[in-house]
Amino acid sequence: MEWTVGNLAGRLGGTVEGDVAARVTGMAGLVEAGDGDVSFLANPRYAPLVAETRATAVVVSRDYSGAWSSRALIRVDNADRAFAAIAPLLGPAPCERLPGVHATAIVAPDARLGADVHIGPWCVIESGARIGDRTTIEAQCFVGRETAIGCDSHLYPQVAIRERVRIGARFIAHCGTVIGSDGFGYLVEPRPGALPLIEKIPQIGTVVIGDDVELGANVTIDRARFGETRIGNHVKIDNLVQIGHNVRIGDCSGIVAQAGVAGSSQVGAGVMIWAQGGVAGHLKIGDGAQVGPQAGVAKDVPAGEYVIGTPAVRLREFVALAAAARQIEKLKTRLVKLEARLEAASGATE
Repeated sequence: MEWTVGNLAGRLGGTVEGDVAARVTGMAGLVEAGDGDVSFLANPRYAPLVAETRATAVVVSRDYSGAWSSRALIRVDNADRAFAAIAPLLGPAPCERLPGVHATAIVAPDARLGADVHIGPWCVIESGARIGDRTTIEAQCFVGRETAIGCDSHLYPQVAIRERVRIGARFIAHCGTVIGSDGFGYLVEPRPGALPLIEKIPQIGTVVIGDDVELGANVTIDRARFGETRIGNHVKIDNLVQIGHNVRIGDCSGIVAQAGVAGSSQVGAGVMIWAQGGVAGHLKIGDGAQVGPQAGVAKDVPAGEYVIGTPAVRLREFVALAAAARQIEKLKTRLVKLEARLEAASGATE
């Protein structure tokens, strides 16, 4: 279908200022966009670019009042949601994975595959595994013994899911993610005059993941020492995140790149842990709390609180400490000036 500014706005429930008949063929950022592209302003900090872009149309919020250089503005309630709606219309077609099992895949005779499942090249599906309807498992994935994966899920290449893991519907795991590896548990026995004796503690539990969970590339989620490591419904985890054994994460929480949660900690519902945040073991992060970028959390965080810094403190305390440091520098400067004046006055009286 050929798209114009007018019928694209109609699909979005938006209104148009400018050329409704202009043809739209693609989408791009405000800086990169050219003729035929539709672009978006979702973050107000980029508003000056709307006056410079070469895009044919720009999607903006209904209250946008700045200048614009495009042939049309499309006003909508939510520009991010509009982008999500336009991407399937103008973006490249997704790779099609047809139902079936590739000839190089190894599927145990007693594994159960649902309807319209795709198993890609060099995959291994072990005994007793259950794969839900319409699930896609791409090349070189491993699904361990007695693991269950729900319907409409998607494993990208080289995902490894070990034995007895249970995963809900509409699950997505990106390349290199590992679920159900052993937790970090060891007995350390000191020995006088020698290095300590280190003995592995068996990790006999499992991982349970709810519905509508998405894991980025190279995420690692450890199986429980006993019982379950549990990830709630609608949890979204970015690339390079580590979740330790027996951790529990509540529904609708998010964890951003290079963050880590140590063993047996409990993360509530609606929590955000931002990039490189670290949570020590056996802690509780309350519902709706946020752990700021690079924060090091060493004690419980109350519900709804925002903590930042290392060791992590409440945001208002962090701001106060930063302000105090600046005040100290100002006081040092004033003290140097006062000392200079005192020395000058002392010299004048001699």
